Amino acid sequence: MKKRIFNLSATLIAGLFATAAFAQTPAAPATPAAPAKVEAAHTKAAVKADAKEAQAVVKADAKEAKAVVAAKTEVASAKTEATATKAKAHHKAKHTKAKADAKLASATAEAAPAAAK
Repeated sequence: MKKRIFNLSATLIAGLFATAAFAQTPAAPATPAAPAKVEAAHTKAAVKADAKEAQAVVKADAKEAKAVVAAKTEVASAKTEATATKAKAHHKAKHTKAKADAKLASATAEAAPAAAK
């Protein structure tokens, strides 16, 4: 009985090895086109990476330029506001000074006839 089990297991194991040996496909022969394909793929990947990098640089430059323009616009707006505020203050001061001069002239004119009496 032991001999039969041994023969059966040996046959099964030998069958597995034989099946495994025939199931494998032979390796494809190395062709000269394969390295060229690999090199082309590498070149394509490198070009793609460079293009992405260039695109990122352009985006960053555009964002920076946009920020500079926004800052310059803010500065110009602030200068315009300051100029308008200064002009308004100057006009108000001039108007107030003119009122004060008119009051002084009026008071002087009223005081002059009173002093003449």
